[in-house]
Amino acid sequence: MKTIKEISIILGLATAVALSVNYFSPAGIALVGQWDTAEGVVTARAKNEMVIDELEIETVALARKLFNTGEYVFVDARSIEDYQEGHIKGAVSLPVGQVEEKLSEFLDHYPPETAIITYCSGRTCQDSHRLAEVFMEMGYENINVFIDGFPGWENEGHPVE
Repeated sequence: MKTIKEISIILGLATAVALSVNYFSPAGIALVGQWDTAEGVVTARAKNEMVIDELEIETVALARKLFNTGEYVFVDARSIEDYQEGHIKGAVSLPVGQVEEKLSEFLDHYPPETAIITYCSGRTCQDSHRLAEVFMEMGYENINVFIDGFPGWENEGHPVE
C-alpha cells in the first residue's frame, strides 16, 4: 500500500511539473484549442487568441467575389510542388517554408499597399495564417486569409491553373 501511495505522489508531482513547464514554455503544447473545421481553421490556439481571426474569409463565395474584383493578389502559402499541381488562377506562390528566401522578390513586385489574400490547403492548414502574419510584420495592412483554401476553391469549380 505504501508503494502505491509513493507512486501516486511521484506521478502527481511529475504531472504538475510537466504542466507547469509546458505552460511557461514558448514552445509549449496548447491543451485547449479550436478543433472543429465548421468553426474555422483547426488550431491549438483558442479562437479569441488568433490575431488573424478577424481577417478570415470564411466562405468560398466571398473569396470568389473578391477574386472577381481583380483588386486582390491571391498568395498560395503551400509548397511549390502543391502550387504546380494546381492553384487558384493568377495566384502567386510564396511557400511559408521559403518566405525568407523569396520575400524580397515578392516585395519587388507587390508593395505594402497591395491587397492580399493568403490561402493554403484548407481549414486544417495554418500556413496561410502564418504567411498573413509575416505580411503584417512587413507592413502590409490589407491582408485576408481564405480559410477554405485551394480545396474549397477547386471543389466549387472556380478558375484554377
